[in-house]
Amino acid sequence: MTDLDSFRGKTAIVTGAGDGIGEMLARGLAAAGMKVGVQDIRADAAQRVAEELGDGAFPLVFDVSDREACFAAAEHAKAQGPLNLLWLNAGVGVGSPILSGKSKAIEWALDVNVRGVIWTAQAFTPLMQDAEGPKHVGVTASTAALRPPEGDFPLYATTKHATFAVAEALRGELASQDISTTILCPGLLNTKIWDGAKARPKRFGGVRHMDPSISKMWDEAKAPEVMWPEIARVIGQGGGYLVCSTDQGETKAAFEARAQEISSGIVEV
Repeated sequence: MTDLDSFRGKTAIVTGAGDGIGEMLARGLAAAGMKVGVQDIRADAAQRVAEELGDGAFPLVFDVSDREACFAAAEHAKAQGPLNLLWLNAGVGVGSPILSGKSKAIEWALDVNVRGVIWTAQAFTPLMQDAEGPKHVGVTASTAALRPPEGDFPLYATTKHATFAVAEALRGELASQDISTTILCPGLLNTKIWDGAKARPKRFGGVRHMDPSISKMWDEAKAPEVMWPEIARVIGQGGGYLVCSTDQGETKAAFEARAQEISSGIVEV
Protein backbone atom coordinates (compact mmCIF):
# COMPACT_ATOMS: atom_id res chain seq x y z
CA MET A 1 0.00 0.00 0.00
CA THR A 2 1.36 3.42 -0.97
CA ASP A 3 0.82 6.79 0.70
CA LEU A 4 -1.97 7.89 -1.66
CA ASP A 5 -3.81 4.60 -2.33
CA SER A 6 -6.92 5.93 -0.59
CA PHE A 7 -7.10 8.77 -3.15
CA ARG A 8 -6.88 6.51 -6.21
CA GLY A 9 -9.75 7.15 -8.62
CA LYS A 10 -10.68 10.42 -6.89
CA THR A 11 -10.55 13.94 -8.31
CA ALA A 12 -7.96 16.60 -7.48
CA ILE A 13 -7.54 20.22 -8.57
CA VAL A 14 -4.20 22.04 -8.42
CA THR A 15 -3.99 25.79 -9.00
CA GLY A 16 -1.00 27.33 -10.73
CA ALA A 17 -0.28 23.94 -12.32
CA GLY A 18 0.92 25.18 -15.71
CA ASP A 19 4.54 24.86 -14.60
CA GLY A 20 6.82 24.74 -11.57
CA ILE A 21 5.63 23.35 -8.25
CA GLY A 22 2.02 23.17 -9.41
CA GLU A 23 2.89 21.05 -12.43
CA MET A 24 4.95 18.75 -10.20
CA LEU A 25 1.99 18.35 -7.84
CA ALA A 26 -0.39 17.65 -10.73
CA ARG A 27 1.93 15.02 -12.17
CA GLY A 28 2.46 13.35 -8.80
CA LEU A 29 -1.26 13.16 -8.07
CA ALA A 30 -2.02 11.83 -11.57
CA ALA A 31 0.68 9.17 -11.18
CA ALA A 32 -1.04 8.17 -7.91
CA GLY A 33 -4.22 7.44 -9.87
CA MET A 34 -6.17 10.67 -9.42
CA LYS A 35 -8.08 12.59 -12.09
CA VAL A 36 -6.47 16.02 -11.99
CA GLY A 37 -7.84 19.45 -12.81
CA VAL A 38 -4.98 21.63 -14.03
CA GLN A 39 -5.63 25.30 -13.24
CA ASP A 40 -3.65 28.16 -14.69
CA ILE A 41 -4.38 31.67 -15.91
CA ARG A 42 -2.59 30.72 -19.15
CA ALA A 43 -4.81 28.53 -21.32
CA ASP A 44 -1.91 27.05 -23.29
CA ALA A 45 -0.05 26.00 -20.14
CA ALA A 46 -3.12 24.40 -18.51
CA GLN A 47 -4.03 22.59 -21.73
CA ARG A 48 -0.48 21.30 -22.25
CA VAL A 49 -0.17 19.78 -18.79
CA ALA A 50 -3.69 18.29 -18.89
CA GLU A 51 -3.04 16.68 -22.28
CA GLU A 52 0.29 15.26 -21.11
CA LEU A 53 -1.31 13.82 -17.96
CA GLY A 54 -4.18 12.15 -19.83
CA ASP A 55 -6.38 9.77 -17.78
CA GLY A 56 -9.26 12.25 -17.55
CA ALA A 57 -7.14 15.28 -16.62
CA PHE A 58 -8.85 18.53 -17.50
CA PRO A 59 -7.76 22.18 -17.82
CA LEU A 60 -9.29 24.98 -15.75
CA VAL A 61 -8.42 28.46 -17.01
CA PHE A 62 -9.17 31.40 -14.73
CA ASP A 63 -7.54 34.13 -12.66
CA VAL A 64 -7.37 33.19 -8.98
CA SER A 65 -7.23 36.88 -8.03
CA ASP A 66 -10.71 37.38 -9.54
CA ARG A 67 -13.31 36.14 -7.04
CA GLU A 68 -16.16 35.94 -9.57
CA ALA A 69 -13.95 33.97 -11.96
CA CYS A 70 -13.13 31.50 -9.17
CA PHE A 71 -16.78 30.84 -8.43
CA ALA A 72 -17.66 30.53 -12.13
CA ALA A 73 -14.86 28.01 -12.58
CA ALA A 74 -16.01 26.02 -9.55
CA GLU A 75 -19.52 25.87 -10.97
CA HIS A 76 -18.08 24.53 -14.22
CA ALA A 77 -15.92 21.99 -12.34
CA LYS A 78 -18.99 20.43 -10.70
CA ALA A 79 -19.39 18.34 -13.84
CA GLN A 80 -16.21 16.47 -12.91
CA GLY A 81 -17.87 15.07 -9.78
CA PRO A 82 -17.00 15.45 -6.08
CA LEU A 83 -13.59 16.84 -5.21
CA ASN A 84 -11.33 14.97 -2.78
CA LEU A 85 -8.14 16.99 -2.99
CA LEU A 86 -7.58 20.70 -3.60
CA TRP A 87 -4.11 22.22 -3.70
CA LEU A 88 -3.96 26.01 -3.49
CA ASN A 89 -0.61 26.56 -5.15
CA ALA A 90 -0.94 29.53 -7.50
CA GLY A 91 1.44 32.32 -6.56
CA VAL A 92 3.69 34.97 -8.05
CA GLY A 93 7.20 36.11 -7.23
CA VAL A 94 7.42 39.90 -7.14
CA GLY A 95 10.77 41.57 -6.51
CA SER A 96 9.54 44.80 -4.99
CA PRO A 97 10.25 46.85 -1.87
CA ILE A 98 7.46 47.93 0.46
CA LEU A 99 8.05 51.66 0.92
CA SER A 100 8.77 52.47 -2.72
CA GLY A 101 6.93 49.60 -4.42
CA LYS A 102 4.65 50.39 -7.35
CA SER A 103 0.99 50.17 -6.50
CA LYS A 104 0.11 47.70 -9.27
CA ALA A 105 2.93 45.34 -8.27
CA ILE A 106 1.77 45.39 -4.65
CA GLU A 107 -1.89 44.89 -5.60
CA TRP A 108 -0.97 42.02 -7.93
CA ALA A 109 1.15 40.19 -5.34
CA LEU A 110 -1.48 40.55 -2.62
CA ASP A 111 -4.37 39.62 -4.90
CA VAL A 112 -2.74 36.40 -6.14
CA ASN A 113 -0.74 35.21 -3.12
CA VAL A 114 -3.27 36.12 -0.42
CA ARG A 115 -6.74 36.87 -1.75
CA GLY A 116 -6.35 34.22 -4.46
CA VAL A 117 -5.92 31.53 -1.81
CA ILE A 118 -9.06 32.75 -0.04
CA TRP A 119 -11.20 33.04 -3.18
CA THR A 120 -10.26 29.59 -4.51
CA ALA A 121 -10.82 28.04 -1.09
CA GLN A 122 -14.24 29.66 -0.83
CA ALA A 123 -15.21 28.59 -4.34
CA PHE A 124 -13.88 25.03 -4.48
CA THR A 125 -14.06 23.53 -0.98
CA PRO A 126 -17.88 23.24 -1.23
CA LEU A 127 -17.25 20.69 -4.01
CA MET A 128 -15.72 18.45 -1.34
CA GLN A 129 -18.88 18.17 0.76
CA ASP A 130 -20.29 15.13 -1.04
CA ALA A 131 -16.96 13.41 -1.65
CA GLU A 132 -16.48 9.91 -0.26
CA GLY A 133 -13.19 8.89 1.27
CA PRO A 134 -10.38 11.17 2.47
CA LYS A 135 -10.53 14.89 1.77
CA HIS A 136 -7.48 17.09 1.75
CA VAL A 137 -6.50 20.71 1.07
CA GLY A 138 -2.90 21.73 0.48
CA VAL A 139 -1.53 25.28 0.50
CA THR A 140 1.84 26.27 -0.94
CA ALA A 141 3.47 28.98 1.13
CA SER A 142 7.27 29.41 1.22
CA THR A 143 10.24 29.20 3.55
CA ALA A 144 10.12 32.99 3.19
CA ALA A 145 7.12 32.82 5.54
CA LEU A 146 9.31 31.41 8.32
CA ARG A 147 12.01 34.04 8.43
CA PRO A 148 12.15 37.85 8.45
CA PRO A 149 11.61 39.42 4.98
CA GLU A 150 15.02 40.16 3.52
CA GLY A 151 16.99 40.46 0.29
CA ASP A 152 15.44 41.64 -2.98
CA PHE A 153 11.97 40.19 -2.38
CA PRO A 154 10.46 41.87 0.71
CA LEU A 155 7.02 42.17 -0.93
CA TYR A 156 7.04 38.49 -1.91
CA ALA A 157 8.06 37.49 1.61
CA THR A 158 5.34 39.72 3.07
CA THR A 159 2.65 38.06 0.96
CA LYS A 160 3.93 34.59 1.80
CA HIS A 161 3.76 35.39 5.51
CA ALA A 162 0.11 36.21 4.83
CA THR A 163 -0.37 33.04 2.75
CA PHE A 164 0.90 31.02 5.71
CA ALA A 165 -1.51 32.82 8.04
CA VAL A 166 -4.45 32.13 5.71
CA ALA A 167 -3.43 28.47 5.55
CA GLU A 168 -3.36 28.30 9.35
CA ALA A 169 -6.86 29.77 9.51
CA LEU A 170 -8.10 27.34 6.86
CA ARG A 171 -6.57 24.48 8.82
CA GLY A 172 -8.85 25.17 11.76
CA GLU A 173 -11.99 25.76 9.71
CA LEU A 174 -11.50 22.72 7.48
CA ALA A 175 -10.85 20.40 10.44
CA SER A 176 -14.46 20.94 11.51
CA GLN A 177 -15.49 19.55 8.09
CA ASP A 178 -13.23 16.50 8.38
CA ILE A 179 -10.89 17.91 5.73
CA SER A 180 -7.19 17.52 6.49
CA THR A 181 -4.62 20.10 5.40
CA THR A 182 -0.97 20.37 4.45
CA ILE A 183 0.96 23.63 4.63
CA LEU A 184 3.96 23.35 2.30
CA CYS A 185 6.90 25.75 2.62
CA PRO A 186 9.37 25.14 -0.22
CA GLY A 187 12.81 26.67 -0.37
CA LEU A 188 14.55 27.90 -3.51
CA LEU A 189 13.76 25.56 -6.41
CA ASN A 190 14.22 25.51 -10.17
CA THR A 191 10.96 27.16 -11.21
CA LYS A 192 9.98 30.13 -13.36
CA ILE A 193 8.75 32.18 -10.39
CA TRP A 194 11.51 34.70 -11.15
CA ASP A 195 9.59 35.45 -14.38
CA GLY A 196 6.19 35.72 -12.69
CA ALA A 197 4.95 38.65 -14.76
CA LYS A 198 4.60 36.32 -17.74
CA ALA A 199 1.04 35.72 -16.50
CA ARG A 200 0.16 39.15 -15.10
CA PRO A 201 -3.34 40.39 -16.07
CA LYS A 202 -3.78 43.76 -17.76
CA ARG A 203 -5.29 45.35 -14.68
CA PHE A 204 -1.99 44.81 -12.89
CA GLY A 205 0.19 46.09 -15.72
CA GLY A 206 0.04 43.26 -18.25
CA VAL A 207 2.39 40.52 -19.34
CA ARG A 208 6.10 41.27 -19.10
CA HIS A 209 9.17 39.05 -19.20
CA MET A 210 12.07 39.59 -16.84
CA ASP A 211 15.65 39.61 -18.04
CA PRO A 212 16.71 35.92 -18.08
CA SER A 213 20.13 36.93 -16.76
CA ILE A 214 18.57 37.05 -13.26
CA SER A 215 17.50 33.40 -13.40
CA LYS A 216 20.88 31.78 -12.61
CA MET A 217 20.10 31.23 -8.91
CA TRP A 218 16.87 29.38 -9.78
CA ASP A 219 18.35 27.51 -12.76
CA GLU A 220 21.01 25.97 -10.52
CA ALA A 221 18.55 24.94 -7.78
CA LYS A 222 16.97 21.52 -7.30
CA ALA A 223 13.88 20.58 -9.31
CA PRO A 224 10.47 20.69 -7.56
CA GLU A 225 10.18 16.91 -7.97
CA VAL A 226 12.63 16.47 -5.11
CA MET A 227 9.76 17.32 -2.73
CA TRP A 228 7.20 14.85 -4.04
CA PRO A 229 7.98 11.78 -1.86
CA GLU A 230 7.65 13.87 1.30
CA ILE A 231 4.50 15.59 0.02
CA ALA A 232 2.86 12.23 -0.71
CA ARG A 233 3.88 10.97 2.73
CA VAL A 234 2.38 13.96 4.55
CA ILE A 235 -0.88 13.81 2.59
CA GLY A 236 -1.13 10.10 3.29
CA GLN A 237 -0.60 10.54 7.02
CA GLY A 238 -3.40 13.11 7.25
CA GLY A 239 -1.59 16.39 6.63
CA GLY A 240 0.64 18.66 8.61
CA TYR A 241 3.50 21.09 8.09
CA LEU A 242 6.16 20.36 5.48
CA VAL A 243 9.19 22.60 5.13
CA CYS A 244 11.44 21.59 2.25
CA SER A 245 14.55 23.66 2.88
CA THR A 246 17.22 23.79 0.18
CA ASP A 247 19.75 26.07 1.89
CA GLN A 248 21.78 23.74 4.13
CA GLY A 249 20.17 24.75 7.40
CA GLU A 250 19.95 28.52 6.89
CA THR A 251 16.13 28.52 7.03
CA LYS A 252 16.08 26.48 10.24
CA ALA A 253 18.63 28.77 11.90
CA ALA A 254 16.81 31.92 10.76
CA PHE A 255 13.47 30.54 11.98
CA GLU A 256 14.86 29.59 15.37
CA ALA A 257 16.57 32.99 15.78
CA ARG A 258 13.38 34.79 14.88
CA ALA A 259 11.29 32.67 17.26
CA GLN A 260 13.77 33.38 20.05
CA GLU A 261 13.71 37.12 19.36
CA ILE A 262 9.90 37.16 19.47
CA SER A 263 9.85 35.04 22.62
CA SER A 264 12.30 37.33 24.39
CA GLY A 265 10.10 40.32 23.58
CA ILE A 266 6.99 38.92 25.23
CA VAL A 267 6.08 40.73 28.43
CA GLU A 268 3.05 40.32 30.64
CA VAL A 269 1.21 43.57 31.34
